Amino acid sequence: MYKPLALAIVLALSGTAISLSAAEEGKAITEIKTKTQAAVAQGWAYQPLKNPELPVVKQKSWVHTPVDTFILAQLEAKGIKPSPDADRASFIRRATLDTWGVIPTPEEVQAFASDKSSKAYEKLVDRLLASNRYGERWGRRWLDLTRYADSDGFNADGTRPNVWRYRDYVIKAFNEDKPYDRFIQEQLAGDELFPGNQEALIATGFLRNYPDEVNARDLNLKQVEIATDLTDTVGSVFLATTVGCAACHNHKFDKISQKEYYQLQSFFVNASASDDIIAATGKQKEEYELKLAKWEAATKDIHDKQENLIRPIIDKAEADRLLGFVPATRESITKPESERTAYDRWIYHRNLWTMQGRTRNAVNQLKTKDKDGYEKYQKLEAELKKFDNIKPKHPGYISAMTELGHAEAPPTYVLANGIYDRHLEEVQPAFLSLLTSEKPNIVPTVTSSGRRSALANWLTSTTNPLPARVFVNRVWAQYFGRGIVESVSDFGKMGTKPSHPELLDYLASNFIKEGWSVKKLQRQILLSNVYRQSSAEREDTKVTDPSNKLLASFPRLRLDAEQIRDSLLLASDLLEEKLGGPSVLPPVPSNFNAGNAWLTSTDPHDYHRRSVYVFTRRNIPYPLLETFDMANPQLVHSKRDVTTTAPQALALINSDLVFQWSQALAGRVLREAGNNESAQIDRLYQILYARLPDKTEKATLLSFLDSQEKIAKKQLADGKKVGVPEGFGESPELRNNIDKLYKTAYGRSADRFEKIAFLEFLEKQKQAKPKSAQSEDDADSNSPQAAKDDAQKLNKARAAAFLSLVHAAANSNEFSYRF
Repeated sequence: MYKPLALAIVLALSGTAISLSAAEEGKAITEIKTKTQAAVAQGWAYQPLKNPELPVVKQKSWVHTPVDTFILAQLEAKGIKPSPDADRASFIRRATLDTWGVIPTPEEVQAFASDKSSKAYEKLVDRLLASNRYGERWGRRWLDLTRYADSDGFNADGTRPNVWRYRDYVIKAFNEDKPYDRFIQEQLAGDELFPGNQEALIATGFLRNYPDEVNARDLNLKQVEIATDLTDTVGSVFLATTVGCAACHNHKFDKISQKEYYQLQSFFVNASASDDIIAATGKQKEEYELKLAKWEAATKDIHDKQENLIRPIIDKAEADRLLGFVPATRESITKPESERTAYDRWIYHRNLWTMQGRTRNAVNQLKTKDKDGYEKYQKLEAELKKFDNIKPKHPGYISAMTELGHAEAPPTYVLANGIYDRHLEEVQPAFLSLLTSEKPNIVPTVTSSGRRSALANWLTSTTNPLPARVFVNRVWAQYFGRGIVESVSDFGKMGTKPSHPELLDYLASNFIKEGWSVKKLQRQILLSNVYRQSSAEREDTKVTDPSNKLLASFPRLRLDAEQIRDSLLLASDLLEEKLGGPSVLPPVPSNFNAGNAWLTSTDPHDYHRRSVYVFTRRNIPYPLLETFDMANPQLVHSKRDVTTTAPQALALINSDLVFQWSQALAGRVLREAGNNESAQIDRLYQILYARLPDKTEKATLLSFLDSQEKIAKKQLADGKKVGVPEGFGESPELRNNIDKLYKTAYGRSADRFEKIAFLEFLEKQKQAKPKSAQSEDDADSNSPQAAKDDAQKLNKARAAAFLSLVHAAANSNEFSYRF
């Protein structure tokens, strides 16, 4: 089998016809065998990218984009026909959930369903990709990979108040279709490659996102832990390679030696986190610094007096703190600045973190141990406030990774069994020989080693086959629930083999050719016929392709945590569309018992922000999102789990918060559909499911209303409260009067929360009326008013029944699945 191949290669290389002796031919065949075996041993993923020709298929009319040819070729080889197209309503719901993370509105569904133009699908996809919601959806999935969280983790789990800027950077990058190669470069070495570019500096938050124990006392160990995290994260996210397995010994399966692992780690040993970089540049920064200098000069005497009061406490605390470090750490901290090595500088800078809050702690000690001193300090604080009129507003800080203004990097050693203080040979930066024989081109700058720049440039080189392959596979997995390589973060020997290897290489090579455009990549997938297929179950493929790897039909997927919460909010007409900014803390269950770790946001509008903006606390996740398998921010989260557990159903049915959303949804339906119950059910289905109910469903739901109404009547007769749709029983006149009141007082209408608060106040006032006054209002039980009240009670029972119907529909499988 090798003879024709051997001759072909020889002829191709020489460019002329050559005759080979038997010995020469045997040698050529042996060489080819050796090289082929080496390539197999090295692994398919590490071979150069190919640009495969499109397969020849029989059903050419089914092909909408080149993606379809690769899928169809395998289906035809198995004698399987693809599924017909999904109906338009199903398609727009699917595509909107996949690109935006929320369901479409009934109006959007109707517009697409009635669009008879030949470009209807193209117009829809382009509209979806152009929305800011796209970046919020796809940015969140990138954050899964980056270990993003608004807190440190470990025991203290302190807040990181500045990391939201990185989250906003990611969302903006997806919305602007930042080329993926630039996206990689900024996140790994934005400070080096693009000095002075604040956005690129914020991008290095990718590296800063590691979990951390701020109060660690062995900073030598901490230095190794952080470098290890960065190495393993980069290996997993960009190379889909389990490089971390080589930290203690040569990789057992992939061709990565322990030495190579530490050579890769040496790219990061000089990287040091900084959380106090001023978030201002140019003229804004100059103006701030001038005003700050003026304020500091005016208040210097006050600050000096305060310092004198707390300095003895701080000095003692500093001495005690220093004794808490291990000897090797103390050695680096106590060295004079002129004698510090690059390693000492890293340790010293890290040590400054443990000093955070020392002034606050000293004042607290003063309060408990020296009341006279504390009284003096408080008087000085009052004096200080008199200068608030000249104190500039702080522009905030950036959390980033830099190299502390030095080009010199600490040494990197191979560690015996991965033990941090058991040094073997020293190593220098180098790439994995598994992928290349290329040497790093490291060019130090005045303020940085240049090592991360060399790594970022190599990763984004068109000769590196992995980053493009890995990313397009992740995108494919998001759309189809399974990657072309199912083990999306492991392309090594222990990972799964690609189901469509030629398609993977086509997508990756085309991705690079199209300028690393993420939106162009996704547009090709979204407009393909394989994505357009129906998800209806098929009996004919249960034997030939039981797990649907060949994609003869579209895979059904359960919505993820953010899709469920955000879609419920959108359906209820509550979703706040504000883009970016600090993370928010919505209300949590009363028995959550998080204390100061979860202080609910003061602005009620923040309660209904998109889930990507909800505060991510490592040790105390937001309950509703955690219940539905949100990403674990402790490590690279490659693929969302999809579990089915009792707490999920209980969280939706029994949650006061979700019930309030159902009340808002029911109120919306009543406003939009009027008093006709058939129209109300139609509208509910349009909002939640993007379709109308059939006759059987409608009859079942009307019967449900009757049975629930009987239950609600009995509850009312027993003096019990029942839930009703938002706005039920409130006259339009009253709401208009509230609006008039707000326009008079504030020059605007009342928002939803203000109206609810006002109506609750009126209800409390009514209940606070003396019983005699209430009885006077209802003196004549046979009066027209009494009859009206009785009718209202009947209406209230029916309204409560409708709310129960709405709540059940919003918690159904049809809502929480994407078809």
